[in-house]
Order: sequence, then C-alpha cells, then structure tokens
Amino acid sequence: MEVSVTSSEGLKRSLQVVIGKGELSERFSNRLNEVKDTIQLKGFRRGKVPVGHIKKVYGRSLMAEVMQSAVEETSRQALTDRKERPAFQPELKLPEDKDEIEKVITGGGDFTYSMNFEVLPEISIVDLSTIELERLVADVPDDAVAKALDELAKRNVSYEAEEGRAAGEGDQVTIDFVGRIDGAEFEGGKAEDVPLVIGQGGFIPGFEDGIKGAKAGDDRVVKATFPAEYPVATLAGKEAQFDVKVKAVAKASTPAIDDEMAKGLGVDSLDMLKERLRAQIQREYDQVSRSKMKRHMLDALDKAHAFELPPTLVENEFEGIWRQLTQSMEQAKKTFADEGKTEDDVRAEYRKIAERRVRLGLVLGEIGDKGKIEVTQDELRNALFEQARRFPGQERMVYEYFEKTPGAVSQLRAPIFEEKVVDHIAAQAKVVDKKVGHEELLKPMEDEGPAAA
Repeated sequence: MEVSVTSSEGLKRSLQVVIGKGELSERFSNRLNEVKDTIQLKGFRRGKVPVGHIKKVYGRSLMAEVMQSAVEETSRQALTDRKERPAFQPELKLPEDKDEIEKVITGGGDFTYSMNFEVLPEISIVDLSTIELERLVADVPDDAVAKALDELAKRNVSYEAEEGRAAGEGDQVTIDFVGRIDGAEFEGGKAEDVPLVIGQGGFIPGFEDGIKGAKAGDDRVVKATFPAEYPVATLAGKEAQFDVKVKAVAKASTPAIDDEMAKGLGVDSLDMLKERLRAQIQREYDQVSRSKMKRHMLDALDKAHAFELPPTLVENEFEGIWRQLTQSMEQAKKTFADEGKTEDDVRAEYRKIAERRVRLGLVLGEIGDKGKIEVTQDELRNALFEQARRFPGQERMVYEYFEKTPGAVSQLRAPIFEEKVVDHIAAQAKVVDKKVGHEELLKPMEDEGPAAA
C-alpha cells in the first residue's frame, strides 16, 4: 500500500491510496484458500472443486469482496499510520472508469482510490484552575413546601356524585357522546362512560362550556370546533355537533392536608411528607443551580478557546438546528418577519450557534480525553433503563431499538460523558458558592436560549 497527500488545505485532507496488484493477488489467494473447502458445485464433492474452476465461477465476486475488504483495512491503516484524527467518517472515492475496474478485477492493474476528510484541529486547553465560577445556593422556604402540599392535595382530589347537582367548574361529569360533522359520524367521535372534569380543558374548545349546568339524565347538543392545528387533518378546523348524554355529576373533594392524606400517599405522617417534599424541591433547586453554573462554564470555555472548526461539522450542526427551527415555525404558522428579522439575519445568528456548539463539543471532548474520562457499561445500562421506563409497556421495543440501531447508544453516552466532563472541570475550577433567595435562583438567565447548548 502506498499513500500520498494530494491536497492539504486548513483542516481538509485528500489522500490517494494505491494497493498494488501484487498485494491484491496475495489477498485474493488468501480469500480463495478460505473458501475452497466450503464450496460445493454440481459434479464435485464439497472441498474437491479444482481451484481453477472456482476462479472461473466465483473469481469476479471473490475479487470484489477482496477489494472491499482491502479498502476498509487500508483506509483505516492510512489514517493510523499518518496519525490523522478525522472529524467524521472519510469519504472514499473509488475508480469510475469501467476499463480500469475491469483491469483491477482481472488482476492486471493496481487499485487506486482517494480519501477526502477533515481533521480535528489542535486544541490548546486553557488551564482549568483559572476558570472562575459562581454557584448559586438557595434554601427551600416554607411557603414553597406549603405550595407543593397544596398542589399535591389538588392532584389527589376525589369525586362524589350528587343527585340533582348542576355541572359547574371543577365538577366531574360522566358522559356518553356521539360526534358528527356535516351530519356524518367521524372516527373517534363516539364514546361511553367518559369522565370529564369541567375546566381542565380535556376536550376541544367549547365542548365543556356546552356541558355546564347539565344534570344527571340530561341530554345536550353541543357544538364545538376543532382547532386549526388539530393533529388529525380531516378534523382540523371543522365544526362538530355532539349528542351528549350526562350520566352523573360529581363534586370535587380535595383532601385535608393532614396525617391521613400523608398515609394515603404511603407516608407515615404529614411532617415526614413535608420533609420529603422539601428534599425533592431542594434537588430541583440544586439542578437549576448546576444548570446555571454549567452555562457560565460553557461561556467561559467558549471565550477562552479560538481555533479553526471543521466546516462539515459546522454545516451539519447548522442544518440540524435550522431544520428544527423551520419546522417549529411552520407548526406555529410564524414567519421571520413576525419577529422583525430577515431570513439572512436569522441564518447568521443560528450559524454562530452552530459554531459555538461544535467548538464546545470539541473542547469538552478534548478535556475528557486528556482527563481519561470514560462512560462505564453500568452507566449506559442505567441510562437505557431510564429511557425504557419512559415508555411503559414498550420496554422491549426500546431495548431492541438501541441494540439494533447504529449510533443509538452514542445518544445515551454523549450526555453522560458531557456531565462527567463538567464535573471534572468544576473540580479544578475556582467555584464560589453564593447564597441567594429561591426567586433569584429560579429567575431565567437573560440571554438563555439555543446558544446555551
């Protein structure tokens, strides 16, 4: 194998790799020896087919295998020998001339192909001990615990049917209904014994208003219009008429915030429930504090490092961001003009965001490599378990997705790696705790947005 540089400009590289016909012939012979004892052809016993006959029947396909294997091995070897660090999988360009390919396949010529790729830049990491960070610390006030208790009580409301009660805000009605559009029933527009809490917005706009004041046994005809952005295209924006039978009206009963409520939630006492809620809120505060410190850390790292970025990495990142942005705008039926900007202005803004993300990704990766930070199999298993828990009843499908989908596991590894690198940096940086009230802690950062990533 001979490797030569055909182009080297900035981070872009082009290599030419030549695999001599002698090496190809040797590889072909080795492959032939591997398969000759397994081949069975009509008129011959397995393993007794003459080599010349095998060449005649399978020579071209075996050489094609050899060439593919040779490209895979030599391309890797070329990068290793040159100590190249590709920013992404190199683009391999094989010969297009049919005569040239035929010459290689028949063993009459060298096999030449090219590799095009971009390399990772050399990154000089700032002394992490010079980074100064502020970590906000807030205690959980009693009123936050009281608010959490109140919300918990509301989530555990019970309903008791009352004869003759007229349905009002907060009441639960049990209904049967049949929906029609232009006199015809539509799919999903018919149901029985459906519980509906007035005021929670569980149905399309206008439906709950048509139920208010109804009593058990009443029949109502309710007109309501599906929202224009309704996910079922055949129903979006259409007015429907529902024939509704009210079967029961129940009054909401919020439990008293006491030991009995706590025991109903599996906790021994109200005091113990309060402590659990306080600990939970404290964890949420700590997470907010960590997120803000991380944002400041990323800002500091971004400011401290300047180097050439692989153009393709930036372009791929930008395309992903832009695609997500335009899809969101289409769904919201908004335009750039609505924001007082031109498309060119927004593109420039989001390209800077893409550049920041790529720069920080490379910096964090370099810090992680130098710090010998790794993601363990136990950490990956735990992340996979948490991912599966998000889809009750579909856990097997989640496991199979990550098992069979190329690159899927990296989706689990990347955030774990990043958080471990953040911990590594924080352990070396100058971190000063600042005591603040919970209002200041929870206040959004002024410039928080896509660029924070």
